[in-house]
Amino acid sequence: MSSNITDRYISFCNINCDENADRLISMLEQHLNAKRGGELWLTYFHDKRAEQAKMQRDNLNFIGNQTNPLYEYFEVCEDTQALELLYKIEQECC
Repeated sequence: MSSNITDRYISFCNINCDENADRLISMLEQHLNAKRGGELWLTYFHDKRAEQAKMQRDNLNFIGNQTNPLYEYFEVCEDTQALELLYKIEQECC
């Protein structure tokens, strides 16, 4: 193993991964609180958010594990702003 190994997290410098993740989760919560997307989505994310809290995982971890469902949900909600932020987080932070 070389002593010149670059820290893989160096690419996250000056990228607000946690802040963007928190913003996206806030958008998710707004949709869920407004009961958008139907009962299946509301139940799904309620359960996943409860699991996240139980496991003490941060929002970035949650997004990384729920990327595809989040894309589908925000498409159902027709929230292009959330979709763009999710894509940004996926590309820069996951």
